[in-house]
Amino acid sequence: MTRGLMIAAPRSGGGKTTLTLALLAALRDRGVAVRGAKTGPDYIDPAFHEALTGHASLNLDSWAMPPALLDNVMARSLSGCDMLVTEASMGLFDGLLGPDGARGAPADIAARYGLPVVLVLDISGQGQSAAATALGFATLDPAVRVAGVILNRVGSPRHAAMATQAITATGIPVLGAFGRDAQLQMPERHLGLVQAREHDGLHQLAARLAAQARRDLDLDAIIACAAPPRIAPMGDATVALSPPGQRIAVADDAAFSFLYGHIAAGWRAAGAELHSFSPLNDEGPADDCDACWLPGGYPELHAGQLAAAENFRGALSRFAATRPVHGECGGFMVLGQSLTDKTGQTHRMTGLLGHATSFATRRMNLGYRAATLRHDCAIGRAGDTLRGHEFHYATVTDPGHDEALADMRDGYGVERGAGGGRCGYVSGTFFHVLAACPS
Repeated sequence: MTRGLMIAAPRSGGGKTTLTLALLAALRDRGVAVRGAKTGPDYIDPAFHEALTGHASLNLDSWAMPPALLDNVMARSLSGCDMLVTEASMGLFDGLLGPDGARGAPADIAARYGLPVVLVLDISGQGQSAAATALGFATLDPAVRVAGVILNRVGSPRHAAMATQAITATGIPVLGAFGRDAQLQMPERHLGLVQAREHDGLHQLAARLAAQARRDLDLDAIIACAAPPRIAPMGDATVALSPPGQRIAVADDAAFSFLYGHIAAGWRAAGAELHSFSPLNDEGPADDCDACWLPGGYPELHAGQLAAAENFRGALSRFAATRPVHGECGGFMVLGQSLTDKTGQTHRMTGLLGHATSFATRRMNLGYRAATLRHDCAIGRAGDTLRGHEFHYATVTDPGHDEALADMRDGYGVERGAGGGRCGYVSGTFFHVLAACPS
C-alpha cells in the first residue's frame, strides 16, 4: 500500500522545496518508487518533482477543488508509487480565514488524508528557541500530526546539538540537520524558481541534494514516519474542467508551460487528446485540432521571439476564425495587441484580443479567485463559476474594447470587478482555473 507524508514549514522561504527535492532524489536513488505532490496553486515546484521522479506531480487544493475532485486527484497521486511526498505551500496553517477544512491551507490536506507532517525548521539565528516553534506547530491542531522535524540551515554540529536537545525534550523526533550549502541555492525569478526545463545542471543538483540527504538526514526514520493516506473509495472519475474539444492544441515551451497536471489528466480521462506545439519555434496549432489552449508562463522573457514568429501568429489567427482559443495569464498577454517587456520595449503580439499589457509597469496580483462566466467559451458556459487564482506582475495598459469574460471575486467572495476578454471564438484572462464549481 502506498504511504505518504507532507514536508511543511512555518513559513515560505524556509527550505521546503530544497528538502523535498533532496528527499525525492535520495529515495529514488534507494530504488523507492516515489512521487511528489504540491498543496495549493503552484506550477513550478511540481515540475521539479516530476523531473526528479519521472512521475507527474499534481496539486491538491482544499479551497478551489470540490471534495470529490480533491479525492480523485489524491487517488491519482497515489497510483504507481510506493511513497508520496507532498510539499506544502506557504506555512503549514496558512490559508484563508475559513471555512474550516477548505481554507486552502496545507493543514487541510494533512488532516483530510492523515498525512504525517515532517516540519522543516530554518534555525539560522536561533538555537534552543526552535523547540518552542516545533512544539507550537505540533500542538496547535489535534487533527494534524507532526511526526518529526528536520533542522535546516544549520551552521555547525554544536548549533545542531543545541536545537536537537531542546526539541527532543518535548517528545518530537529530530530526523536530520541539513547544513548550509551555497551550492544548493536554486536560481529564482519574479514568479518563483527558474523553471525545471530551464535549469542548467539539474541532474548534478539532484545528485548533490541526494548526497547531502544521505549524509544529513535519517532516511530510515523519515520513511518510517510515512503512513497510508486515508481516502474514501472512488466513485466515477471527477473532471476538474470539461475539455474544450476532442483534440486540443496546447502551447508548450519555455514561454507557455503552466498547465496544471490534474487539468490535463482530467481531459485525457474524458477522452480528449492533447497535441503540443511551440510558439517559440514558430509553430501554430495543428489544423486537425478543434480547440487551442495557451497556458501561462513567461512570454515577457521571450516577447521579441514571439513577435517575430510570423507562422505562429498567422496559424493561430486562422484557427481562431472557426474554433475556440483560450489564453491563461501569459497566454492572455500573447492574445493581446502588444506586450511591453521590462526594458520598456513594446512588442507586437497576436492581436486576437484588444488589450495591451506591460511588464515594465509592474504590480503584483496574487490570490484565490472565483470567476463567473458571462459568455460561453473554451473554459465553460455562461453562468458557470470556476475557482482558481491569479499570480502575475504584468498590468493591462490598454483594456481595448472586447467584452469582459467573467465577473471576479476573491477567496472571501469580495467583488473584484470584471476580468478577461472575449472576441468571437477567442477568450482570455489573467485567471488560472483550478476547477469548475459544482452546480
